[in-house]
Amino acid sequence: MMRFVFAFAAFFAAMPAWATIEIEEVTTPGGIDAWLVEDHSIPFVALELRFRGGASLDPEGKRGVTNLMVGLLEEGAGDMDSRAFARATEALAASFRYDVSDDTLSVSARFLTENRDQAMTLLRKSLVNPRFDQDAIDRVREQVNSGIRSSAKDPQDIASTAFDALVFGDHPYGSSLSGTLESVASLTREDIVAAHQASMTRDRLYVSAVGDITRDELVALLDGLLLDLPAEGAPLPGVADLNLPGGIQVVEFETPQAVAVFAQPGIDQEHPDFFPAFVLNHILGGGSFESRLMHEVREKRGLTYGISSYLMDRDSAELLMGGVASANDRIAETIDVIRSEWARMRDTGVTAEELENAKTFLTGAYPLRFDGNAPIARIAVNMQMQGLSTDYIANRNDMVNAVTLDDVNRVAQGLLDPSRLTFVVVGQPAGVTSSIN
Repeated sequence: MMRFVFAFAAFFAAMPAWATIEIEEVTTPGGIDAWLVEDHSIPFVALELRFRGGASLDPEGKRGVTNLMVGLLEEGAGDMDSRAFARATEALAASFRYDVSDDTLSVSARFLTENRDQAMTLLRKSLVNPRFDQDAIDRVREQVNSGIRSSAKDPQDIASTAFDALVFGDHPYGSSLSGTLESVASLTREDIVAAHQASMTRDRLYVSAVGDITRDELVALLDGLLLDLPAEGAPLPGVADLNLPGGIQVVEFETPQAVAVFAQPGIDQEHPDFFPAFVLNHILGGGSFESRLMHEVREKRGLTYGISSYLMDRDSAELLMGGVASANDRIAETIDVIRSEWARMRDTGVTAEELENAKTFLTGAYPLRFDGNAPIARIAVNMQMQGLSTDYIANRNDMVNAVTLDDVNRVAQGLLDPSRLTFVVVGQPAGVTSSIN
């Protein structure tokens, strides 16, 4: 209980400092760029590495290879097999996490100041010299296959897979980054080594560090950790050609509740109208119980437990999308209400009260993200990948507050497009038929 009380108090004590977070840009002699936030209040460091490209770099016919490779990074490195690597990590009270998305390969490290050198030696082995032992490959491959089998029985996963195939087609986004049972079965150790060399390269690297470390210490750490990675990686995929014709695609699946994923073209974060669109989406369906979709679909009609929409800005595509689940005999009405609200917001805009409530929520919730070294490090590295400046944290709420009613309603008229609002529905929906082949 005392530990909880201390953590609770420390969190709120740190809250006012979020807007004054000072980010220092660092470049090492080896040419590695990083952002640093020094905080010597506790002897702990959070380090975030990002490699642009992620699973979208999978070669043709090798879907799932980057995901399998990333799953093997902690399964032995250098002279350590998987058990030895795990024991060494635990002995240092360090934490390493490896993850992959369609756009990004992520490495997160957490370590105590007193164990920094040993922790970085261990992390370097996993980045530069992973073992990819055959027994580990077989074990992780079966874990991946288990996930693929499970996803094939999950309505939400089926809907996401069908949506991606429809909207993105032959682009890497159009298939699951896990691959298929067939593609994963065909992957060899040579394929995995090639994926490592293609995706974990210095030309698409982003780094942030937050905590008990100085500029000079970080410079030495990064060159020692990363300079032996390959200089250049495989070409990034091109922009996705979005197929959003409007209408509905139904995927038959035996389930009491139908699941729907819906989307239309979105907006890039670098667009000058991004913040009005961001506020607009919050009012439309951005996760709050005060959103129009939540009010009309759940509160007013009881068609679902939850519905949300969000702006998805990926490296190769931008969407305004959302999701909902409803009983098979009520999903048709749910879709009708969503379409109606989409058109109503485009045609009549939002009210001044809705705008002020949205601003209050969005600016008030923002500081809650900065609740420790690790979240700040994640935010900082994501800012770099999005091309944001180091003063974005201090200025973000000002940009939200600068959005006017005219801005939101102008963007609503230009952005919202019911004619291209496309639904993928998984289930046995009564009264809903496919209008998209």
